[in-house]
Amino acid sequence: MTKRFRRRQLGNMHVPRGRLAVLVLALAALVGSLAGGGATRASASPPPVSPTPIPANFVRACADPAEGEMACFALRRTTGIVATVPAGVNAAAAVNGYGPSDIDGAYNIPTTLGSGKTVAIVDAYDDPSAENDLGVYRNNFGLPACTTANGCFKKVNQNGATSPLPAANSGWSSEIALDLEMVSAVCPNCHILLVEASSPTTGNLGTAENTAVAQGAVAVSNSYGGSESSSETSFDNSYYKHPGVAIVASSGDSGYHVEYPASSPYVTAVGGTSLQHASNARGWTESVWSTSSSEGAGSGCSAYEPKPSFQTDTGCARRTVADVSAVADPATGVAVYDSYGSGGWTVFGGTSVASPIIGAMFALASAPTAGTYPNAYPYANPGALYDVTTGSTASCSPAYLCTGEVGYDGPTGLGTPNGAAAFGPATTVGSDFSVSVNPTSVSVAAGSNGTATVSTAITSGSSESVSLSASGLPPGVTASFSPATVNSGSSSTLTLTAASTTAAGTYSVTVTGTAATGSHTAVLSLTVTSAPASDFSISVSPASASVTAGSGASATVSTAVTSGSAQSVTLGASGLPSGATASFSPASVTAGSSSTLTISTSSSTPAGTYTVTITGTGSTATHSTAFSLTVTSASTCSAGQKIANPGFESGSSGWSATSGVIGQNGPSEPAHSGTWDAWLDGYGRTHTDTLSQSVTIPSGCSTYALSFWLHIDTAERTTTTAYDKLTVTLGSTTLATYSNLNHASGYQQYSFNVSGFAGQTVTLKFTGSEDSSLQTSFVIDDTALNVG
Repeated sequence: MTKRFRRRQLGNMHVPRGRLAVLVLALAALVGSLAGGGATRASASPPPVSPTPIPANFVRACADPAEGEMACFALRRTTGIVATVPAGVNAAAAVNGYGPSDIDGAYNIPTTLGSGKTVAIVDAYDDPSAENDLGVYRNNFGLPACTTANGCFKKVNQNGATSPLPAANSGWSSEIALDLEMVSAVCPNCHILLVEASSPTTGNLGTAENTAVAQGAVAVSNSYGGSESSSETSFDNSYYKHPGVAIVASSGDSGYHVEYPASSPYVTAVGGTSLQHASNARGWTESVWSTSSSEGAGSGCSAYEPKPSFQTDTGCARRTVADVSAVADPATGVAVYDSYGSGGWTVFGGTSVASPIIGAMFALASAPTAGTYPNAYPYANPGALYDVTTGSTASCSPAYLCTGEVGYDGPTGLGTPNGAAAFGPATTVGSDFSVSVNPTSVSVAAGSNGTATVSTAITSGSSESVSLSASGLPPGVTASFSPATVNSGSSSTLTLTAASTTAAGTYSVTVTGTAATGSHTAVLSLTVTSAPASDFSISVSPASASVTAGSGASATVSTAVTSGSAQSVTLGASGLPSGATASFSPASVTAGSSSTLTISTSSSTPAGTYTVTITGTGSTATHSTAFSLTVTSASTCSAGQKIANPGFESGSSGWSATSGVIGQNGPSEPAHSGTWDAWLDGYGRTHTDTLSQSVTIPSGCSTYALSFWLHIDTAERTTTTAYDKLTVTLGSTTLATYSNLNHASGYQQYSFNVSGFAGQTVTLKFTGSEDSSLQTSFVIDDTALNVG
């Protein structure tokens, strides 16, 4: 049997990698539709959401909905859950999710507002740990307590009674914990009303919606949805049409797809973004959230709802989703404490995050005008939003329905919050603003500095110029702002610099913003610690060198300030072999700088490996680092070709190879010359072949050339992806990597200068690796290593 029969044969069918799972799902859907026949379901309530595949590192919090039920949109990251966080540890950092200070900073949120207002959360089933988990979250992040006892928190059933409560459900309890904690992050002074529906049917959730409004909520967040139906316009009138109250709903997590109740013209539909830190003036950047073609911010045209008058886009004859947006990408998700559903601290994403953020933003804004629907307000003031202009969830026409663009687009609507001004009615009252600082505490050592971000937000009227200043500074501490004056809605960097003589202690620093209409303040706690003693470290790179007696080597010696201030460091070397010398240029450096070390040997320096100690001596300390010097004997060039059996005409003599690699492979893979060659891979399945030989490369020569002839043929059809690879190494160095993308009809010769290996015995190795499908053959012949 010849080697060619081991390759996979697929005929004319090629299934692209990554599409197999989608193909299986599509076939399953086709079988399901055939089994369902042509029966028509009565649309007494919206049909359930069809669950979409999500990446393995995220899971949906709620189980798939039953017939006629809604689904919650919370996505939980599965990269780790932290049951408890020790006191003083930032839970957001522990689980790598955003905390309140991140959300507030990203969206310029005036968190001092909202006192006395109630934000309602409507979800299904009971979360028995809701109040406890809310307390853990708020306590961890320094937010004021919100409990039943102090009147801040209230939990009722869908009819408004505190008992009996619905049955507990671990999936929906995760949604509840997420919703409550996002409202807390955005509006810590708001009261929170949790209304739990008996089940996630439209009727029960709608009844809960009416209860939330009846109990005084100024905003109601709904982090759930279902597919549209012809009955939804009647549900609008029954449940979601509440003038003067902000009804907010997630747009869904299925990308270019419309969910109800987000599609209602009386509801603020909230899309989703991916939120990341950036070095721009805002400090953040956002793009359309899209994990895959079937997972991302929901958007599109409603099939049933009329277009509200405030929407002027032309791509949808009816209602367009969404209106505004906030962070939703699980990969840039938020920290949540969820003991009942998740077991502790974890990270959530989905437009379930965005909906309660926007609901709380409405509570921070000016009260709605009587008889109006607050979802129109952002359209009257789009300048108070951050426009999201990049990213897409699909390919659609017109493109703005699924692609981030300047101005309005489907996945993110008009944009994300920049303060609260976009979420209240236009007002004729005077302009005003708020000031906040993040972090609220900074610790610096005497003789150093620390920074914080001072943010301003428009709370009414229009933007105005705000001058920033700081007071309450201890002796020896100075404050500077960059810039010193901002337009409200923008931010500045505060730098606090402590002199080395500043006394240790904790000080309350007042940051003041002054505008033509008045001034506002924020308080920052500054802790100054004693200046540490000056010290430094020393390192050398590279940490080793090999030289022939009579030659030399160089390396970079670096120093760094590890505490205190920089000092002068004198450099020296010890442990040199006889006949060797060391010099530094310069011989002394200021800690934080570097010097070039040059080691020279004589022809009489003995061969061997030596540990050279590099020492840096400063005024406060002495530190050292080791450098390994290998000296080889001077020799004359031993010219010639150094690879044994270079053309494989003596079979495997001199070579170590995987079975079947070296052979007479014509006519399938003919040799470049002679009749023997080395054929790696070609199996069309996951496989690795190796071919190697230990080669001694003499020193003292002027030329060192490694060459070989290589033929590559492949059954791969891609022109962009390297699925199958051949790696060529000499010692620990990779000389080259070839792949199915380098296939050619004949042999190609490749050559390398390997003078850097002179005086060494190293292994020349060819490693061929194939993936699970479609063969690639790597055929090698006529190798040579010529020195002279």
